[in-house]
Amino acid sequence: MSNNRRIAVIGLGSMGGAMASTLHRAGWDVTGFDPSEAARTAAEATGIATTANLNDLAGTPYAVLSLPSAKIVEATVPALLGEPGTIAIIDTTTSEPGTSKSMAALAESRDAAFVDAPVSGGRDGAASGTLSAFVGATEAALAAAAPVLDALTGGNYGHLGGPGSGNVVKLLNNVLAAANLVSVGEALGIAKAYGIDAAVAAESISNASGGSKVSANMYPAWVLTGSHDSGFSMGLMARDAALAIDIARQIGEQPELLAAAAGQWQEALAALGPTADFTEIARSVAPSITPAGAPGTTTAA
Repeated sequence: MSNNRRIAVIGLGSMGGAMASTLHRAGWDVTGFDPSEAARTAAEATGIATTANLNDLAGTPYAVLSLPSAKIVEATVPALLGEPGTIAIIDTTTSEPGTSKSMAALAESRDAAFVDAPVSGGRDGAASGTLSAFVGATEAALAAAAPVLDALTGGNYGHLGGPGSGNVVKLLNNVLAAANLVSVGEALGIAKAYGIDAAVAAESISNASGGSKVSANMYPAWVLTGSHDSGFSMGLMARDAALAIDIARQIGEQPELLAAAAGQWQEALAALGPTADFTEIARSVAPSITPAGAPGTTTAA
């Protein structure tokens, strides 16, 4: 196999593991790394080679990062650039724009490319190669990363501007989704109080100007059924909403509605814990419409 089809996937959790599998099926020579032995074992079961030592992957031509935080990105990228040979690092982490700017500058100084490409589409999109990505990069870095972005998204990505731009728009996307999850829940709670079936109300609204993916898909599939099994955690969504408000304030913006919604996510996080499904926000803002009930009730799943 040609050298330039070698790729490292750093972080083999729900998203990273699925992306590694997608790249493997697309003919890439994938080696995965994760500090968790369980995550490595799960990847190996899908045919992925793994290593327990990040430094083994220094100088691999391509790398995809799927990590829990910007801080871990900052520790990982210098290790990957520790040997020559890196062409492009594609960071799918929901990270911070300042981190991406500094990592892009570091990569450029080593004749490599770094792009921030946080993704949307969840584990199903990762497994099927149909993610969408929010890309921040120079034109040269984007060109270097394009083969990997195409493999993960089928070409469904937007180049939003220079390094860090992808992080900004991804965080704005997530805080908008977070606010919509609160507002749809509150609205359906009011409908229920008037004796109207919440599912019927959600369907009717979804065909009108107040409709959204949240009302059309998320509430019917995960909230009204009580399943709450989207695979995305309360802890991550509360973090993303808070980060979005942080980056807004760093530049002097004061988003009042989004900040209020982010505050409601912090309250739900305190009540339900970080491992709860993110759709369980409904249990906090509109407990009457979900079979799981309010946080702390005996009917909780």
